Amino acid sequence: MTHMHITSWVLAIILFIVTLVLMKMNNEKGAKIVSMITRLFYIFVLVTGVMLFMSMPEPTGDYHIKMLAGVLVIVMMELLLVATKKQRSTVLYWILFIIILLTTIYLGLKLPMGMKFF
Repeated sequence: MTHMHITSWVLAIILFIVTLVLMKMNNEKGAKIVSMITRLFYIFVLVTGVMLFMSMPEPTGDYHIKMLAGVLVIVMMELLLVATKKQRSTVLYWILFIIILLTTIYLGLKLPMGMKFF
């Protein structure tokens, strides 16, 4: 299950970047299609994350924080796409996105169900 979760969020981030590039190139139709596929992967990330959470015998508070941070990563990705589409400033969104993403990855690797990098 962990591998499916990691694969889905990696693909979601790649598709998110592809969507941003297509928006910057003014390819609205391509950006819209890839954006819809990205949203499908958001659902995969959420479902696999909830399945991992539910498979734990007794999740600690750290897992609750990681789950909240994961949802915030998805929210920030969507806010970045909307702000980019409306040609608004995205500097604050990028800063928050990077901080929350790194925090989520760190927690995912640090916690007992994660890989032993830290």
